[in-house]
Amino acid sequence: MTTIATAPPARASQTWYKILYVQVLIAILIGVVVGWLWPSLATNDWVKALGDGFIKLIKMLIAPIIFCTVVSGIAHIQDAKKVGRVGLKALVYFEIVSTFALVLGLVMGNLFQIGHGLAAKPDAAAVANYVKQAEASKSVDFILNIIPDTVVGALARGDILQVLLFAILFGFSLMALGERGAKLRGMIDDAAHAVFGVIAIIMKVAPIGAFGAMAFTIGRFGPSALGNLIGLVALFYATAALFVVVVLGLISRFVGFSIFKFIAYIKDELLLVLGTSSSESALPQLMKKLERLGCSKPVVGLVVPTGYSFNLDGTNIYMTLATLFIAQALGVDLSFGQQLTILVVAMLTSKGASGITGAGFITLAATLSVVNPVLVPGMAIVFSIDKFMSEVRALTNITGNGIAAVFVAWWEGELDQAMLHARLNQKIDPTDGETSNTTG
Repeated sequence: MTTIATAPPARASQTWYKILYVQVLIAILIGVVVGWLWPSLATNDWVKALGDGFIKLIKMLIAPIIFCTVVSGIAHIQDAKKVGRVGLKALVYFEIVSTFALVLGLVMGNLFQIGHGLAAKPDAAAVANYVKQAEASKSVDFILNIIPDTVVGALARGDILQVLLFAILFGFSLMALGERGAKLRGMIDDAAHAVFGVIAIIMKVAPIGAFGAMAFTIGRFGPSALGNLIGLVALFYATAALFVVVVLGLISRFVGFSIFKFIAYIKDELLLVLGTSSSESALPQLMKKLERLGCSKPVVGLVVPTGYSFNLDGTNIYMTLATLFIAQALGVDLSFGQQLTILVVAMLTSKGASGITGAGFITLAATLSVVNPVLVPGMAIVFSIDKFMSEVRALTNITGNGIAAVFVAWWEGELDQAMLHARLNQKIDPTDGETSNTTG
């Protein structure tokens, strides 16, 4: 079926307080106020459950969405070589951009040595659990863990890489069936639409989830939790912003669009991530929005889920920056060779981290233990403020994966430029059921 790559007719102006991203933003601000003024209320288990419950609602649908999207995308491809070509292009892009993120973190950490003079007294017991998980994590284990024990187990646990592997194999099998698999392809396409319909329903309670998560965070740690470490938080925020504006901005400009317009286009997802500190909470909507932006469904289905494990730009910046900060705080001088080691080790330890609770902190432990074991107890220095940096890690990660999908689609010649510019220059309400459930 042929469609005209233009923006749909403008809908009647919606009352401002009914717009989802406005509701989420207001909820975040209320959460900050409640957490600051009434910390005992904000740290109540029921308030915390509001944020945790919303994230669980989203996560329960990630596995079926990835399965349906990837299988459908591959099954509709006539050329099997295309899947391998798209995957290879995505991995090349991921490694190049991830290297830029790691190097930027090192450069900023060396230019602004804010860890010096902190006179830190680390408490190794506070991070013992993360260190144990890091020590137990090996490269060979990561490779083997991509293969699920059972298909049902992979779907039940929601392991992105395991589900992705099975979905790719199932998609190729369905593609090989040709016309015999047409009915099953149609069923999977319908299932995907139904799951996205569930997402649309769940998104109506996004403001409640954002309020609970933000209120608990501020109530638990409080504004004073930053203390002398405010410099690290500020530097990390600035470095992440620099990466998005400069590195991702140049990539966007190369393709032919503005990074700022793209950020405005996915503002709903970014605010959702800000409130929940989880980039996974916005994965389903991000994939659908990228398809409506003009990226082909197969490219989005392969690049975005893979990027959640292999393209963690925010986590990469965090690891190099935090490693240097801890070394400076403990008075440990890292040689040029050791800093190069950070690049190599962090590039490996960050892979697959999105499926682990406290992913950024665990990968930091793995990196420190290889670079210099003396630095591992220093993780306690940043432990109390890690929550404040996790939001920016997630925001940077989701923005980077969105740009990655657009770039690979452009590279593959499957980016509708007319649709891209039409979408970036209009306001789209993600709560519009008809628009949300329409595939380009």
